[in-house]
Amino acid sequence: MSPLPRHRPHQLSLGPLEAEILAIIWAKGGATVKEIHDHILADPDRDLTQASVTTVLQRLAKKGWLRRETVQREGAGKLRQVYCWQPTVSQQDARLLTAHQQLQSFLAIGSPDIVAAFADSLDVAALDKLDAIADRLRTLRDAKQEDA
Repeated sequence: MSPLPRHRPHQLSLGPLEAEILAIIWAKGGATVKEIHDHILADPDRDLTQASVTTVLQRLAKKGWLRRETVQREGAGKLRQVYCWQPTVSQQDARLLTAHQQLQSFLAIGSPDIVAAFADSLDVAALDKLDAIADRLRTLRDAKQEDA
């Protein structure tokens, strides 16, 4: 079972354009504003300025999802410095953090009756998954007690 990543963005919620741009960066392993802009504009039905892409990248950095690095790139026969945006969290870790946040929100309801009513509406496959999760948690707790 994967532990929660050490680095966690300050704010997990993302808007649709933020999520799209983050997915592009994950797919490319890092990208410049121009690369992201060109990728989005590959869809002829899209209209977005580079300034808008830059604003979204800055918001993602402020939320803790990205960091900006200065790199050397060749363009028009010249070597120039550009900013390359890198993810601070892998896509897998982002899914893990999001699932953890959703689970914490669900458990924050605090009422066993509400949680039980929800669980009662699940199908057999979902209940089997919950049983498997409970078994895994028991195994992990038992292993921790043995190590202590």
